[in-house]
Amino acid sequence: MSYGLVQASYVAASILFILALGGLSNQEKAKRAVWYGIIGMGIAVVATVLGPQVQNYWLLIITVAIGAVGGTILAKRVEMTGMPELVAMLHSFVGLAAVFIGINSELSPSAEMAGMMQEVAANPSGPIAMAGQFGALIAIHHVEVFLGVFIGAITFTGSIVAFLKLSGKINGKALILPMRHTWNLIGLGATFVLLILFMNGAGMWALIPMLLIAFAIGAHLVLAIGGADMPVVVSMLNSYSGWAAAATGFMLGNDLLIVVGALVGSSGAILSYIMCQAMNREFLAVILGGFGGPTGPAMEIEGEQIAIDADGVAAALEEADSVIIVPGYGMAVAQAQQSVSELTKRLRAAGKEVRFGIHPVAGRLPGHMNVLLAEAKVPYDYVLEMDEINEDFPETDVVIVIGSNDIVNPAAQEDPNSPIAGMPVLEVWKAKQVFVSKRGQGTGYSGIENPLFFKDNTRMFYGDAKASVDALLQRIS
Repeated sequence: MSYGLVQASYVAASILFILALGGLSNQEKAKRAVWYGIIGMGIAVVATVLGPQVQNYWLLIITVAIGAVGGTILAKRVEMTGMPELVAMLHSFVGLAAVFIGINSELSPSAEMAGMMQEVAANPSGPIAMAGQFGALIAIHHVEVFLGVFIGAITFTGSIVAFLKLSGKINGKALILPMRHTWNLIGLGATFVLLILFMNGAGMWALIPMLLIAFAIGAHLVLAIGGADMPVVVSMLNSYSGWAAAATGFMLGNDLLIVVGALVGSSGAILSYIMCQAMNREFLAVILGGFGGPTGPAMEIEGEQIAIDADGVAAALEEADSVIIVPGYGMAVAQAQQSVSELTKRLRAAGKEVRFGIHPVAGRLPGHMNVLLAEAKVPYDYVLEMDEINEDFPETDVVIVIGSNDIVNPAAQEDPNSPIAGMPVLEVWKAKQVFVSKRGQGTGYSGIENPLFFKDNTRMFYGDAKASVDALLQRIS
């Protein structure tokens, strides 16, 4: 395939990727948008493989086959509840690829770049124009390599830590080290010094120490973020992986990687900003880490948690005219979305108004609950965002909270010392009756106590979410 045809294919793939991103903003167009992305990636892969720069096809075939088989097995094994961990792990692969490509670009530069370096080295007192032109290109190459490795290393270790937190392999609470921001600044300062040395010929002697510093910064940034804010972390790492891909594109001279990396990086950054607004967080605080932890002694909670059985919940639903269901990660873990969908059908068939209230950061992945409800074929017009439904809670007869904690926590408004103080939440406690489907009396993943569970109009419907909803289905015809 000629160079011109490859570039034309890259333009077509870029357009399809843009259409895919645009379509994902609408639930009804999301499936078509996914196909745009699949077709675009197919065109990109074929154009790259058949391009004039690829020579060792056997090695390429073997590596692609290994990746395809591994990816297929992984995709079939991972449940929807494991998607946040999978996404975090996939981000780490992008970062690691950027690190390897950067190191390879330093050890084995392209023939054109190697020729420039040899020309300048062989003629240090040659024509000023030539030295200036080549010197600028060489300096740009060094910056590309250095930034690519730096961003990739931060993405790699940050994503690994996010995976470990999301999978429960390490504690989800924020790790706040003394002088944490000072240590980050020291690391960035050392990185800048190493950049100067690298551009002046230090080579791997500067690149490897920077790599180790970036590994430490990436891990520290995510370790300093509390479990309540992991959806923002996933979105932020998505942005990092995009910029790492863009840096890789510069190193390889691949225009498509630059475009796609910029799309992913910018869209991830915008999504992170939107989610920070939804959580009343400062965007810079997310980038630097160290948010999502307590700021002082928590407000004392009075009262006790009162349990209720399936008969009591079913009776309340029979008498109610309006019902709002607030799903959370507990619904995903129990895979209760199909049962919840069936409950919705039966209640609406009985003439009751049933809607869903979705918080922007419900679950552990942006759009997590929307995907689950779409999978269960819940009509889109039943599903409302927090800003659309919050005003309706005072006129609602029954609210069913399924596996949610922080997004319905009144401490965000009532306790200034709460780790989620100021975060906009679904004001479910204003409804006439609230039933909370929950496994037990624990504080959940984020470790934040919820005063909602102790309010007079709240009853705790303990047990596995799917089993609990199935019990309701047995009592509601």
